[in-house]
Amino acid sequence: MALEKMKQEDWYKVLGAKPSDSPAELKRKYQKLALLYHPDKQEAGVAAAEAEERVRQFIQIQQAWKILGNQETKKEYDLQQRENNLTKEWPLHEQIYLEDMSWNEDEQLYSLSCRCGGNYSVSKSETKDVSLVCCDTCSLVIEILQ
Repeated sequence: MALEKMKQEDWYKVLGAKPSDSPAELKRKYQKLALLYHPDKQEAGVAAAEAEERVRQFIQIQQAWKILGNQETKKEYDLQQRENNLTKEWPLHEQIYLEDMSWNEDEQLYSLSCRCGGNYSVSKSETKDVSLVCCDTCSLVIEILQ
């Protein structure tokens, strides 16, 4: 399962569910929507645009169930959602270019001093994947611009 796709969509919203719903409750909500939007359950005289929209919704419902109906993918999705929500809520101290950070050759680490006295640190290997870096002492965050 591509993690990027899992991040883009709120699969709980698609099913009209909450993260706290039990597996049985998720399944019940999925089944109700799947029956409602299933292509075989469409009325005969429906306009083509409406029929296409219902098929698109059915496919989305199927995708939501594929992720939320499996305990492993649901757990991974929940962790990603939590991480995304945290990065949205943390205070952004500043945006900084990687070349403006100090380079430590021995540790293979970029670093920058925080106003609290702590440090923002990111390894060279992480710079491709990481854009937000937390201070090691306080809750401030910097965004690394490439």
